[in-house]
Amino acid sequence: MPASGKSTAGVLVAKTLGFGFIDTDLVIQTQEKKLLSEIIEEKGTEEFIRIENRINASLWAERCVISTGGSVVYGEEAMEHLKSIGTVVYLKASYEEIARRLGNIILARGVVIRKGESLRDLYDERVPLYEKYADYTVDCEKHGVEDTVHAICLLAKDLDA
Repeated sequence: MPASGKSTAGVLVAKTLGFGFIDTDLVIQTQEKKLLSEIIEEKGTEEFIRIENRINASLWAERCVISTGGSVVYGEEAMEHLKSIGTVVYLKASYEEIARRLGNIILARGVVIRKGESLRDLYDERVPLYEKYADYTVDCEKHGVEDTVHAICLLAKDLDA
């Protein structure tokens, strides 16, 4: 979900493990030469999802932490590809925690939310998809970023063993 800590924790995990870091939202912005919010506003949510799916499905990385946008789970091709090149970790937080973290900036952040859809609708729609594609789930609800990073790094070390 947006505000779950993907980018913040991702950078720290990459630094801790000595990996590269890729934020796919930034890759999308670079390729499209627009902010996420501008792409969504100009092309609509469905076209943004197609763009996001295409870019994530073609991504290649080795020894990298990849932080995706939360709507990547709508793209089956992208999710299958990401699972084939690495391990998918779902950073889990409750609806209440996500709402608290986001405050009133949901649209400015470029969050893919369909017309008439609430944050609650978005949460209820995405959680089953996150659970479907996740190889591992890290509960970041009651933990600070340091604990989340530590949990992911322990997971990574177990995968290397």
